[in-house]
Amino acid sequence: MQNWVNRHLHTSTAEFIYTRFWFRMTYICRSNQFKMYQKKIPVSIDCGLHLFMEVVNGKWKANLIWNIYSGIKRPGELQRKLPNASRRVLDTQLKQLTEHGILTKITFNELPLKVEYELTPLGETLIPAIAFIARWGEDHRFELEKLIKDGHLPFQENFTNKIIQK
Repeated sequence: MQNWVNRHLHTSTAEFIYTRFWFRMTYICRSNQFKMYQKKIPVSIDCGLHLFMEVVNGKWKANLIWNIYSGIKRPGELQRKLPNASRRVLDTQLKQLTEHGILTKITFNELPLKVEYELTPLGETLIPAIAFIARWGEDHRFELEKLIKDGHLPFQENFTNKIIQK
């Protein structure tokens, strides 16, 4: 450390502070002490529904799983298929799905760099559940669209009335 300080004594104060900040951040990032976000509430693993929601909860995760199942494997193709999603969000959710064992990331050693995603056997078991949820959405499309356009949360009033009446 003393050697590092001696090399940078001739720099201005601003340069010294910036260099020291860069050195500190590099050290923290390399030591895995630096995380952008840490969950405040721990994941509940005592319920299958909580586990399912931990894996699939995310605005684009179900779409990503379905599109990869349908044959779209490259990040650029997924971005074109889901134009309303930012590339950063898609990359984050692809990384989370990979960490949860739903996807496998394959990186080809060629230039330009080529990356593809594939479903793992665990990820393939989600396809019937996603298909069922999509079918439920289609079956109730008109009712849900009307409630959403009117500004009501789906089924909130009916649920509240049933509780009060009992």
